[in-house]
Amino acid sequence: MPKLDFLYWIPAIIWMCVIFILSSMTGNDLQRTFPFFSDFNWGHFVAYFILAITYYIGLFKKVKKPRIFYIIILLCVLYGITDEVHQFFVPTRVPDIKDLFSDTIGSITASLFLVVIHKLKEKEGNNRSYYE
Repeated sequence: MPKLDFLYWIPAIIWMCVIFILSSMTGNDLQRTFPFFSDFNWGHFVAYFILAITYYIGLFKKVKKPRIFYIIILLCVLYGITDEVHQFFVPTRVPDIKDLFSDTIGSITASLFLVVIHKLKEKEGNNRSYYE
């Protein structure tokens, strides 16, 4: 039976498409779509928190811990940079280092959340050692 590990990347690919579509919207369209986000930095935080978790799904079978968390953060930052470059070409949107900062904080927070989950599972004896 062929390995289908690439299927674990489908959530990340779908979520990156969602981020791209949202980044293609004008500021007014985004405010109409998400009126509860008065500051889009929260939107960036949430989007990249989710992206980090989807990257984890894609990587967890291939990359050992704790290195996986550094790779997740790096991938999120790199995608965040491409997202900000993309926004340069969208009317009423501009690249903003504060957005990239929010992206990074979201991915770091998700990675820390995943570390805590692993530690709890390890403590319960339901998981292999964190440093395997």
